Amino acid sequence: MNIIEKNEKSAQTFQIEIVETLSTIVDVVAEDEQSALLKAQEMYRSEKVVLYPDDFIDTKFNIFQ
Repeated sequence: MNIIEKNEKSAQTFQIEIVETLSTIVDVVAEDEQSALLKAQEMYRSEKVVLYPDDFIDTKFNIFQ
């Protein structure tokens, strides 16, 4: 058996998750923390707050088996 055949038999497929983290801080006026969180979520969902590549913080690689 040559080296190529041996390597092909040992090759496997792996699922790798790549997670990029973007982060920004926004000022929200609200009566309490819960209301502020809800307002921030709505601002994000309605695209009033948009994260850009400049907001990049980290990349992680996770393997699934």
